[in-house]
Order: sequence, then C-alpha cells, then structure tokens
Amino acid sequence: MNNKQTKIRNLQELKAEISRLKALKNEQEVYLKTQFTLLNNKIEAPIRFFNSLKDNIPGVNVIQQLFSKSNNPDSDWLTKTLRIGVPFIMNRLFLKNTGVLKKALMLLLSERAVGQINQDKISGLISKLTSFIRPKKKKNKGAQIEGAIIKDEVNEYGIPSYSETY
Repeated sequence: MNNKQTKIRNLQELKAEISRLKALKNEQEVYLKTQFTLLNNKIEAPIRFFNSLKDNIPGVNVIQQLFSKSNNPDSDWLTKTLRIGVPFIMNRLFLKNTGVLKKALMLLLSERAVGQINQDKISGLISKLTSFIRPKKKKNKGAQIEGAIIKDEVNEYGIPSYSETY
C-alpha cells in the first residue's frame, strides 16, 4: 500500500491514479475473498468432523428427530417420545430372549402403531375415561319437592296463592 501523498497536476496523472486505485481495489477484493474462504474452511472443519462422527453413532438421528420441528401435524412431543420409548421398553421387558427377526418385526409394528398416537387422542381418551369414572351429579330432591309445591299452589290466572293478602 502506498501511503505517501502524490500531488496530481494534470488530467493524465488523474486518470493514471484512478486506474491504479481501481487495480488496487480489485487486488484487495480478491485477497479478502480468498481469506474469507480460508477462514470458512477452517471454521467448518470441526463442524464437518462432528457431523461425520455423529453419522457413525447409531441412534443420534432418532434423538435429533425428537427435538426437530416436524411437518407432520399429528407429530408432537408425546408421539416423538413414544417412538423412542416404546422400542426401548419392548426390548428390555418383552423381547429379551427373542431372535433378531422377531425383534425387528415387533419394533416396526410398534413404531407404526405409535405413529397413530398423538397428544390430542390421548387427552380425548383421558377425558372420556374421567367422564365415565366420575359419578353423575345427584339432583337435590328437596328442590324438586319445593318446586312441585309452588307449582301446585299457582291458580289459573298466574297469580300464586301465597302472594294474596287477606
């Protein structure tokens, strides 16, 4: 970079200085673009290493899908959790001494079944169960008897007998 100041005396020197500055600008742009590319490559190297390591670990994609936003409107946190939890529980409790083929088939079927379950269906089922379990509200028999007495005492004209003064 040339820091000394030059005095421009005529039009030719001005044009030469403008062309020199344009060439200097182009050189600096190319240099900055290459430096930016190198910096991006250095920053992305650990990210690429982590992603390749992550791809080789089984089960990481399932956990990543659990916390990612899904386009499926029926897929919520409960469905995602059940998709991970049901195969784990089935392997630990029910499918301990079974073969690989049976495990794979049962896990595939359980994943499909869990895919049909979502939070709205579970809350609807719970509300139906609670309405079935809760006792019906008993009507107060005293209020019914008083209403019947008052209704009997009303005469034809709509004036209750107990409202008359003698």
